[in-house]
Amino acid sequence: MREGIERIRNISTSLRTFSRADQDHKVPFDIHSGLDSTLLILKHRLKADDRRPEIKIIQEYGQLPAVDCYPGQLNQVFMNLLANAIDALEDSNKGRSYEEIQAHPNQIGIYTTVVDDQSIKIRICDNGVGMDDATQQKIFDHLFTTKEVGRGTGLGLEIARQIIVEKHGGSIKVRSTVGQGTEFTIVLPIHEK
Repeated sequence: MREGIERIRNISTSLRTFSRADQDHKVPFDIHSGLDSTLLILKHRLKADDRRPEIKIIQEYGQLPAVDCYPGQLNQVFMNLLANAIDALEDSNKGRSYEEIQAHPNQIGIYTTVVDDQSIKIRICDNGVGMDDATQQKIFDHLFTTKEVGRGTGLGLEIARQIIVEKHGGSIKVRSTVGQGTEFTIVLPIHEK
């Protein structure tokens, strides 16, 4: 019963962190708590099932200061990027046996570091299907999606770009290789300018 209560408390805390109602001004925020709460919300998609082993999460967090931001909006970006990474891994598993996937496990890496005294970098990587150059050129375009009808709106990465670039004065870039995976790199200023 204690374990169950602790688990419910953790989920409740994560949901509260994730769904913070943004104010009309930026507030100092612990980026790692946003990433962790997003991962907890997506935990059901990371677990092993009869088709594949658990998706391995690699977290290498640097010592980040609190970042002046709109936390709810950044959490939305993390959710879009991590959910897309899971989708890419599921796509890469098509036609592979459980044993093949186990031999070359699905992985998502999340890496954070301070770039200089004024900005931080967040990298979210997967070893999924990857994207060709033409797709990478359009990935942040309005209504662009690589998913079949009913599986994606084509708004997630466009909104992510707007939140990072227009609302936070940062940058978001993608680098990908077909058959090897994708890496998104976000750079955010630490303090509002």
